Amino acid sequence: MSSFALKCAAVMGASGVALGAYGSHGLKKLGAEPSQIESWGTASRYQLIHAAALLAFSATGRTARYAPALWTAGVTMFSGSIYCLVLNKERFKVLGPVTPLGGLLMIAGWLALLAP
Repeated sequence: MSSFALKCAAVMGASGVALGAYGSHGLKKLGAEPSQIESWGTASRYQLIHAAALLAFSATGRTARYAPALWTAGVTMFSGSIYCLVLNKERFKVLGPVTPLGGLLMIAGWLALLAP
């Protein structure tokens, strides 16, 4: 069992649930636009999907080569940048280009599963 993948899955899953709940309830209280709430939902959904993937990967007993690290980095960049941009677009505008890079890393993680 991959300890790295399991630990990342636990942290990513727990924070994904908490951030998803905040997006559903807390952002409305802040007066967020519907598009911001939708973006937040996308970020938390991708985070939770990859937490489940990391958990499943850790249960396979496969030696962790690249997929867990790529997924973790990808989610951190993709979801993290969206969370920051929703909270304060002006302050975190530099993170705009980070979002698609995070998406590419998540895709690379899935493709890394093909490696022997």
